[in-house]
Amino acid sequence: MMRKIDLLFAEYAESHRNATNKLIHWICVPLIFFSILGFISLIPAPHFCVRFFGCISVISIAGVILVTVFYFRLSWRISSLMVLVMLFLEYFVYHINIQLQHDSWIVFATIFIISWIGQFYGHKIEGKKPSFLKDLQFLLVGPIWLLHFILKKRRIRY
Repeated sequence: MMRKIDLLFAEYAESHRNATNKLIHWICVPLIFFSILGFISLIPAPHFCVRFFGCISVISIAGVILVTVFYFRLSWRISSLMVLVMLFLEYFVYHINIQLQHDSWIVFATIFIISWIGQFYGHKIEGKKPSFLKDLQFLLVGPIWLLHFILKKRRIRY
């Protein structure tokens, strides 16, 4: 019997076979994930600050926890790695927010819009609709689908 994560990856892969679409996904999926973390960081909330890292809002922490729970139910390894990825991205989100202050939303919105245009263009090339139109959980599967290729290449079981 296949694990749920493998079933999700197999279903996601059905609409991601074209090499150009895959390449677009390698660029756009992380950027969309980053921009969403950026948008979440802009919601007014108390922040925790850590020396050499920066600050992260309580709402961002809650978001990271919720996403981590979803990933943990699929794979503890992928979940652990995604926490590191999210914290890495949060570091850059914080610095964009500090540098641009009230205009950082423009950066996040621009990345978000251009990346989604890229995604839909990739699916036009592929000739198949994006997986998330069938099931919203595929919005969270995309980032770990990419991560699983890295793990497989390094021969690390996920």
